[in-house]
Amino acid sequence: MARLIEAPARITAVGTREKIILEYIGRVHSGTSDLSLARMDSPAGWSGPGQTPEFDEFTLVLDGTLRVETRDGVLEATAGQAVMAPRNEWVRYSTSHAGGARYIAVCRPAFSPETVHRDE
Repeated sequence: MARLIEAPARITAVGTREKIILEYIGRVHSGTSDLSLARMDSPAGWSGPGQTPEFDEFTLVLDGTLRVETRDGVLEATAGQAVMAPRNEWVRYSTSHAGGARYIAVCRPAFSPETVHRDE
């Protein structure tokens, strides 16, 4: 049966500045464990900790610039671009450019604090 998600749940973000995470589909809001879908509003100067998640993450940048560090280098995705970060590989996200970034993140399986494995 189809189900309407009328509004997202606001999730507390980890990082150097306040970042807004609005989860539409996932463990917290819809009880969905196979996939999560969230919109991120990340201010300039935000940086999250490095992580080695047990999920694949697919990110679509809507506005601004998202910086993605990996063991192999640094990617800077701008509006209209996407990044695929495979599970079990180290990654760190940040928004160092003026204006920050707004982006959509899809995780498969769904994001969870227990499976993100953030750096200390």
